Amino acid sequence: MNVVFAVKQYISKMIEDSGPGMKVLLMDKETTGIVSMVYTQSEILQKEVYLFERIDSQNREIMKHLKAICFLRPTKENVDYLIQELRRPKYSIYFIYFSNVISKSDVKSLAEADEQEVVAEVQEFYGDYIAVNPHLFSLNILGCCQGRNWDPAQLSRTTQGLTALLLSLKKCPMIRYQLSSEAAKRLAECVKQVITKEYELFEFRRTEVPPLLLILDRCDDAITPLLNQWTYQAMVHELLGINNNRIDLSRVPGISKDLREVVLSAENDEFYANNMYLNFAEIGSNIKNLMEDFQKKKPKEQQKLESIADMKAFVENYPQFKKMSGTVSKHVTVVGELSRLVSERNLLEVSEVEQELACQNDHSSALQNVKRLLQNPKVTEFDAARLVMLYALHYERHSSNSLPGLMMDLRNKGVSEKYRKLVSALVEYGGKRVRGSDLFSPKDAVAITKQFLKGLKGVENVYTQHQPFLHETLDHLIKGKLKENLYPYLGPSTLRDRPQDIIVFVIGGATYEEALTVYNLNRTTPGVRIVLGGTTVHNTKRLFFLSLYKHVCEVS
Repeated sequence: MNVVFAVKQYISKMIEDSGPGMKVLLMDKETTGIVSMVYTQSEILQKEVYLFERIDSQNREIMKHLKAICFLRPTKENVDYLIQELRRPKYSIYFIYFSNVISKSDVKSLAEADEQEVVAEVQEFYGDYIAVNPHLFSLNILGCCQGRNWDPAQLSRTTQGLTALLLSLKKCPMIRYQLSSEAAKRLAECVKQVITKEYELFEFRRTEVPPLLLILDRCDDAITPLLNQWTYQAMVHELLGINNNRIDLSRVPGISKDLREVVLSAENDEFYANNMYLNFAEIGSNIKNLMEDFQKKKPKEQQKLESIADMKAFVENYPQFKKMSGTVSKHVTVVGELSRLVSERNLLEVSEVEQELACQNDHSSALQNVKRLLQNPKVTEFDAARLVMLYALHYERHSSNSLPGLMMDLRNKGVSEKYRKLVSALVEYGGKRVRGSDLFSPKDAVAITKQFLKGLKGVENVYTQHQPFLHETLDHLIKGKLKENLYPYLGPSTLRDRPQDIIVFVIGGATYEEALTVYNLNRTTPGVRIVLGGTTVHNTKRLFFLSLYKHVCEVS
């Protein structure tokens, strides 16, 4: 089960089916993102696709020498654009692919508009989601619920995205959902309705053990999206933000023009693929090795070019050399900026207290440490609010709860009202009253070993104690111990055997820390394949706070 491969296969098939000759790829806003996650422009150019256009672009030229491959979501808006296009075709022939199920009436409307008979075929290719990593997908939806209930438009989009995912992986699953979440039950029912209605599409070869779809709600674990991260991919998203593999570095002090936006894609960047799950200290060490390797190669390329053979060797090696140069400068810049932010915001100390709040049960020590950090001028208002949020969640019903005092400390520190309001919003969103599980079960104090990496200044090798709640849930599920009274099946059937193919979907968004958990479980559990998805992939600032802010506005 590899979602990147699934989407890539669809796009390759579209291009192959259109045959030889020059082509234009006609997309909408969402499918542009879907394609860019799995293919670079240069890779598609090699397949004779020379032009990339948006269906909603008004001023496209007429180019009758090009074939058009249309990859669009089956929305009313896109169908209307296509009808206009077919009435006045700009290209010689059209191969139309919808990313999800298209209604018969829409196909009829398109056929009626195709008076010049330029449409070669209309097909459904179910790449209707963002393939982030091989085992992680997203729908790029922010704020999917109104209070505790679904926003109807987002419920529809999520149902479509999730059923497309199942079709692309050729899975017809049994469904379990989180009982404490009305939204999880509603989504489970909607997915089941589509499977029943489109039963012919879901007639795949039966496996001995049926696949399982598990639908969860973010409010059951509001801790994980609040924590600072220390593995490369998760840390980049937390501190810089990843948007469809793109990182905006324009605010980095002294950044060069060509590095203002960089792409981090495991498909096309070997260093990133090998390091995305490693911790920050190891990244620092590996960056150093990459630099040294680059320096060794550099003098050779810059030797005098005295013979034709020298020039030939240089030209042959130059593309690789140039690619390596780009990789080095990109990762050195990204890691350098992460280092700067860690130091500037005192994040090692902040993270240590976050870990204590998330994993241990010593109230007086936690309170003392939070109070101490709130007095530290290096701790930003954002990080201060985050610490108080974690305290509020963990010690919500503790007999010595000191939240009012900490709220006063936030005010005295000058933390803005919007951040202070979010503390109570978080408890409303993911507090004990809402959760179906015990997020803070008593644990032994974890012994923390701080490792120091010699020979590399400025990058500390850090630790993480926290395991996302999802780890425990999946561990129980794989062992056949996940309680049916907390995670019931939809319908009368239940799974007799332990599941092998598991698709987990988190309403309200998954995190890269959870993606790492899934990656490790896939590696260490023979015979089990897990894919994780969410309405979005969170980082604290851009996503979790936005979703939370929307939630509190609607609840109040």
